Amino acid sequence: MAQSQGWVKRYIKAFCKGFFVAVPVAVTFLDRVACVARVEGASMQPSLNPGGSQSSDVVLLNHWKVRNFEVHRGDIVSLVSPKNPEQKIIKRVIALEGDIVRTIGHKKRYVKVPRGHIWVEGDHHGHSFDSNSFGPVSLGLLHAHATHILWPPERWQKLESVLPPERLPVQREEE
Repeated sequence: MAQSQGWVKRYIKAFCKGFFVAVPVAVTFLDRVACVARVEGASMQPSLNPGGSQSSDVVLLNHWKVRNFEVHRGDIVSLVSPKNPEQKIIKRVIALEGDIVRTIGHKKRYVKVPRGHIWVEGDHHGHSFDSNSFGPVSLGLLHAHATHILWPPERWQKLESVLPPERLPVQREEE
């Protein structure tokens, strides 16, 4: 009997050691390096959720890539919604600070993106709540860079940073 209790104590002790090491490591990884997220809605069709409401893509979000606010035109990024801080949205970066962009339905026809901001849009124009609705977005609202589609399996792929030719900035700031 005493021998079986010793085994249980060793097991519990080993489990606790592993648990108290693994949990902080996992939380830190998910918070600072990468996580996964389900994409809902039609705003990024056809790049994400091409099947509409029948399926939702699951993407890999890389926090590490945006830690210094280094984004490029064409990147698909996750950011905190400027209108609802409780919600995260996923959009494509169209213009960087200093660029002049031709808007789609914004109150101004052309907008110069201010310092420390980016212009983001959904790929499905007219079905996207984006910079055409709320204007340039502060880089401080960046959450992560979407790098891969992980689910469904038949859509598994790397997400390319491609800027549609019709959405090129009218004037680019010198890089």
